[in-house]
Amino acid sequence: MNNDALTNKVALVTGGGRGIGAAVALRLAQDGADVAFTYHSNHDRAAGVVEQIKATGRRALAMPVDNADTAALVAAVDRVAGELGRLDILVNNAGAFPLGPIEDVGLAEYEATMAVNVRGPLFATQAAVRHMTTGGRIVNIGSNVVERTVFGGFSLYALSKTALTGMTKALGRELGPRGITVNLVHPGATDTELNPADGPNAEYVNGFIALGHYADPADVAAAVSFLAGGDGRYVTGASISVDGGFTI
Repeated sequence: MNNDALTNKVALVTGGGRGIGAAVALRLAQDGADVAFTYHSNHDRAAGVVEQIKATGRRALAMPVDNADTAALVAAVDRVAGELGRLDILVNNAGAFPLGPIEDVGLAEYEATMAVNVRGPLFATQAAVRHMTTGGRIVNIGSNVVERTVFGGFSLYALSKTALTGMTKALGRELGPRGITVNLVHPGATDTELNPADGPNAEYVNGFIALGHYADPADVAAAVSFLAGGDGRYVTGASISVDGGFTI
Protein backbone atom coordinates (compact mmCIF):
# COMPACT_ATOMS: atom_id res chain seq x y z
CA MET A 1 0.00 0.00 0.00
CA ASN A 2 1.32 3.39 -0.99
CA ASN A 3 1.42 6.37 1.38
CA ASP A 4 2.57 9.95 1.07
CA ALA A 5 5.17 10.13 3.85
CA LEU A 6 7.91 11.02 1.35
CA THR A 7 5.90 12.92 -1.23
CA ASN A 8 7.99 15.45 -3.18
CA LYS A 9 11.20 13.86 -1.92
CA VAL A 10 13.99 12.46 -4.10
CA ALA A 11 16.07 9.51 -2.90
CA LEU A 12 19.25 7.84 -4.11
CA VAL A 13 20.01 4.24 -3.12
CA THR A 14 23.43 2.87 -3.98
CA GLY A 15 23.45 -0.80 -4.89
CA GLY A 16 19.70 -0.70 -5.46
CA GLY A 17 19.50 -3.28 -8.22
CA ARG A 18 18.89 -6.30 -6.01
CA GLY A 19 18.45 -7.61 -2.49
CA ILE A 20 18.17 -5.15 0.37
CA GLY A 21 18.93 -2.20 -1.90
CA ALA A 22 16.07 -3.03 -4.27
CA ALA A 23 13.69 -3.47 -1.33
CA VAL A 24 14.73 -0.07 0.06
CA ALA A 25 14.27 1.60 -3.33
CA LEU A 26 10.79 0.14 -3.71
CA ARG A 27 9.73 1.03 -0.15
CA LEU A 28 10.83 4.64 -0.55
CA ALA A 29 8.85 4.83 -3.78
CA GLN A 30 5.81 3.32 -2.08
CA ASP A 31 6.18 6.05 0.54
CA GLY A 32 6.02 8.71 -2.16
CA ALA A 33 9.63 9.44 -3.14
CA ASP A 34 11.07 9.57 -6.62
CA VAL A 35 13.94 7.08 -6.50
CA ALA A 36 17.27 6.80 -8.28
CA PHE A 37 19.62 3.91 -7.69
CA THR A 38 22.99 2.64 -8.78
CA TYR A 39 23.64 -0.93 -9.83
CA HIS A 40 26.75 -2.78 -10.84
CA SER A 41 26.10 -4.74 -14.03
CA ASN A 42 22.76 -6.57 -14.32
CA HIS A 43 20.78 -4.31 -16.65
CA ASP A 44 17.76 -6.59 -16.87
CA ARG A 45 17.37 -6.78 -13.11
CA ALA A 46 17.78 -3.03 -12.77
CA ALA A 47 15.10 -2.52 -15.42
CA GLY A 48 12.78 -4.67 -13.35
CA VAL A 49 13.34 -2.49 -10.29
CA VAL A 50 12.66 0.59 -12.41
CA GLU A 51 9.34 -0.87 -13.51
CA GLN A 52 8.39 -1.64 -9.91
CA ILE A 53 9.15 1.93 -8.89
CA LYS A 54 7.21 3.37 -11.81
CA ALA A 55 4.26 1.14 -10.92
CA THR A 56 3.92 3.14 -7.69
CA GLY A 57 3.49 6.30 -9.74
CA ARG A 58 6.94 7.64 -8.94
CA ARG A 59 9.87 8.58 -11.18
CA ALA A 60 12.80 6.17 -11.40
CA LEU A 61 16.39 6.52 -12.55
CA ALA A 62 18.80 3.57 -12.76
CA MET A 63 22.52 4.25 -13.19
CA PRO A 64 25.22 1.63 -13.85
CA VAL A 65 28.00 2.61 -11.46
CA ASP A 66 30.93 0.75 -9.98
CA ASN A 67 30.79 2.03 -6.41
CA ALA A 68 34.55 1.56 -6.11
CA ASP A 69 34.89 4.32 -8.71
CA THR A 70 34.55 7.40 -6.52
CA ALA A 71 34.44 9.86 -9.41
CA ALA A 72 31.62 7.92 -11.09
CA LEU A 73 29.71 7.68 -7.81
CA VAL A 74 29.98 11.42 -7.14
CA ALA A 75 28.88 12.11 -10.71
CA ALA A 76 25.84 9.89 -10.15
CA VAL A 77 24.88 11.88 -7.04
CA ASP A 78 25.07 15.12 -8.98
CA ARG A 79 23.14 13.59 -11.87
CA VAL A 80 20.25 12.68 -9.58
CA ALA A 81 20.01 16.22 -8.25
CA GLY A 82 20.16 17.60 -11.78
CA GLU A 83 17.71 15.26 -13.51
CA LEU A 84 15.21 14.82 -10.67
CA GLY A 85 15.50 18.39 -9.44
CA ARG A 86 16.72 17.83 -5.89
CA LEU A 87 18.16 15.26 -3.48
CA ASP A 88 16.68 14.68 -0.04
CA ILE A 89 17.65 11.13 0.91
CA LEU A 90 20.86 9.15 0.40
CA VAL A 91 21.02 5.47 1.32
CA ASN A 92 24.59 4.15 1.21
CA ASN A 93 23.75 0.50 0.64
CA ALA A 94 26.25 -0.79 -1.93
CA GLY A 95 28.75 -3.12 -0.33
CA ALA A 96 31.54 -5.60 -0.89
CA PHE A 97 31.36 -8.82 1.13
CA PRO A 98 34.80 -10.43 1.42
CA LEU A 99 35.12 -13.63 3.43
CA GLY A 100 38.18 -15.69 4.26
CA PRO A 101 40.92 -16.30 6.83
CA ILE A 102 43.14 -13.40 7.81
CA GLU A 103 46.14 -15.15 6.25
CA ASP A 104 44.51 -14.83 2.83
CA VAL A 105 43.67 -11.11 2.98
CA GLY A 106 45.72 -9.31 0.35
CA LEU A 107 46.33 -5.63 -0.17
CA ALA A 108 44.28 -5.55 -3.36
CA GLU A 109 41.27 -7.12 -1.64
CA TYR A 110 41.65 -4.70 1.27
CA GLU A 111 41.76 -1.69 -1.05
CA ALA A 112 38.77 -2.91 -3.09
CA THR A 113 36.67 -3.55 0.01
CA MET A 114 37.42 -0.22 1.63
CA ALA A 115 36.77 1.58 -1.65
CA VAL A 116 33.19 0.30 -1.78
CA ASN A 117 32.32 0.02 1.92
CA VAL A 118 34.02 3.13 3.32
CA ARG A 119 35.31 5.51 0.67
CA GLY A 120 32.14 5.26 -1.39
CA PRO A 121 29.75 6.21 1.44
CA LEU A 122 32.04 9.03 2.59
CA PHE A 123 32.32 10.76 -0.77
CA ALA A 124 28.74 10.02 -1.82
CA THR A 125 27.67 11.75 1.38
CA GLN A 126 30.01 14.66 0.72
CA ALA A 127 28.46 15.10 -2.72
CA ALA A 128 24.90 14.63 -1.46
CA VAL A 129 25.01 17.23 1.30
CA ARG A 130 25.88 19.89 -1.26
CA HIS A 131 22.35 19.40 -2.59
CA MET A 132 20.51 18.80 0.69
CA THR A 133 18.64 21.32 2.79
CA THR A 134 16.98 21.07 6.20
CA GLY A 135 15.23 17.71 6.43
CA GLY A 136 17.91 15.85 4.49
CA ARG A 137 18.45 12.22 5.41
CA ILE A 138 21.49 9.98 5.12
CA VAL A 139 21.16 6.31 6.02
CA ASN A 140 24.20 4.04 5.94
CA ILE A 141 23.82 0.27 5.73
CA GLY A 142 26.23 -1.59 7.98
CA SER A 143 26.12 -5.14 9.35
CA ASN A 144 25.35 -6.91 12.60
CA VAL A 145 28.88 -8.37 12.59
CA VAL A 146 29.97 -4.96 13.88
CA GLU A 147 28.28 -5.87 17.17
CA ARG A 148 28.75 -9.64 17.25
CA THR A 149 31.01 -11.80 15.11
CA VAL A 150 30.42 -15.47 15.82
CA PHE A 151 31.98 -16.90 12.66
CA GLY A 152 35.54 -16.79 11.40
CA GLY A 153 36.61 -15.15 8.16
CA PHE A 154 34.91 -11.78 8.69
CA SER A 155 37.92 -9.66 9.70
CA LEU A 156 38.09 -7.45 6.59
CA TYR A 157 34.33 -7.11 6.20
CA ALA A 158 33.80 -6.29 9.90
CA LEU A 159 36.64 -3.76 9.76
CA SER A 160 35.05 -1.94 6.84
CA LYS A 161 31.56 -1.89 8.31
CA THR A 162 32.82 -0.79 11.72
CA ALA A 163 34.25 2.32 10.08
CA LEU A 164 30.69 3.39 9.25
CA THR A 165 29.88 3.71 12.96
CA GLY A 166 32.45 6.43 13.52
CA MET A 167 31.55 8.13 10.27
CA THR A 168 27.84 8.12 11.11
CA LYS A 169 28.35 9.60 14.57
CA ALA A 170 30.76 12.28 13.39
CA LEU A 171 28.56 13.31 10.47
CA GLY A 172 25.49 13.30 12.68
CA ARG A 173 27.21 15.87 14.90
CA GLU A 174 28.54 17.91 11.99
CA LEU A 175 25.34 18.02 9.95
CA GLY A 176 22.89 18.34 12.83
CA PRO A 177 22.97 22.17 12.82
CA ARG A 178 21.93 22.01 9.16
CA GLY A 179 18.90 19.85 9.96
CA ILE A 180 20.34 16.79 8.20
CA THR A 181 20.24 13.46 10.04
CA VAL A 182 22.75 10.64 9.59
CA ASN A 183 22.01 7.12 10.83
CA LEU A 184 23.23 3.57 10.48
CA VAL A 185 21.15 0.41 9.99
CA HIS A 186 22.77 -2.95 10.79
CA PRO A 187 20.97 -5.81 8.99
CA GLY A 188 21.44 -9.34 10.17
CA ALA A 189 20.96 -12.47 8.08
CA THR A 190 18.54 -11.44 5.35
CA ASP A 191 16.86 -13.63 2.75
CA THR A 192 18.50 -12.53 -0.51
CA GLU A 193 19.92 -14.25 -3.55
CA LEU A 194 23.40 -14.14 -2.04
CA ASN A 195 22.25 -15.40 1.39
CA PRO A 196 19.03 -17.40 0.97
CA ALA A 197 16.97 -18.33 4.00
CA ASP A 198 16.98 -21.94 2.80
CA GLY A 199 20.73 -22.03 2.13
CA PRO A 200 23.08 -24.72 3.44
CA ASN A 201 24.10 -22.73 6.54
CA ALA A 202 20.74 -21.15 7.31
CA GLU A 203 19.66 -23.58 10.02
CA TYR A 204 22.94 -23.05 11.86
CA VAL A 205 22.67 -19.26 11.56
CA ASN A 206 19.08 -19.32 12.79
CA GLY A 207 20.31 -20.82 16.03
CA PHE A 208 21.92 -17.46 16.90
CA ILE A 209 18.83 -15.39 16.06
CA ALA A 210 16.38 -14.75 18.91
CA LEU A 211 13.41 -14.77 16.52
CA GLY A 212 14.74 -17.92 14.87
CA HIS A 213 14.59 -16.90 11.22
CA TYR A 214 16.11 -14.66 8.57
CA ALA A 215 14.82 -11.16 7.87
CA ASP A 216 12.93 -10.33 4.73
CA PRO A 217 14.58 -7.45 2.81
CA ALA A 218 11.37 -5.50 3.44
CA ASP A 219 12.13 -5.59 7.18
CA VAL A 220 15.35 -3.67 6.63
CA ALA A 221 13.63 -1.35 4.17
CA ALA A 222 11.03 -0.48 6.80
CA ALA A 223 13.73 0.73 9.19
CA VAL A 224 15.33 2.82 6.46
CA SER A 225 11.93 4.28 5.58
CA PHE A 226 11.35 5.33 9.18
CA LEU A 227 14.72 7.08 9.38
CA ALA A 228 14.19 8.73 5.98
CA GLY A 229 10.76 10.12 6.83
CA GLY A 230 9.37 12.77 9.10
CA ASP A 231 8.98 10.40 12.03
CA GLY A 232 12.77 9.98 12.11
CA ARG A 233 13.47 13.69 12.38
CA TYR A 234 14.87 13.49 15.94
CA VAL A 235 17.10 10.45 15.42
CA THR A 236 20.68 11.08 14.34
CA GLY A 237 24.04 9.42 14.88
CA ALA A 238 22.22 6.22 15.85
CA SER A 239 22.95 2.60 15.01
CA ILE A 240 19.84 0.44 14.68
CA SER A 241 20.06 -3.35 14.45
CA VAL A 242 17.52 -5.16 12.29
CA ASP A 243 18.75 -8.67 12.99
CA GLY A 244 16.00 -10.53 14.83
CA GLY A 245 17.97 -10.40 18.08
CA PHE A 246 21.25 -11.82 16.76
CA THR A 247 23.21 -9.31 18.81
CA ILE A 248 21.41 -9.67 22.15
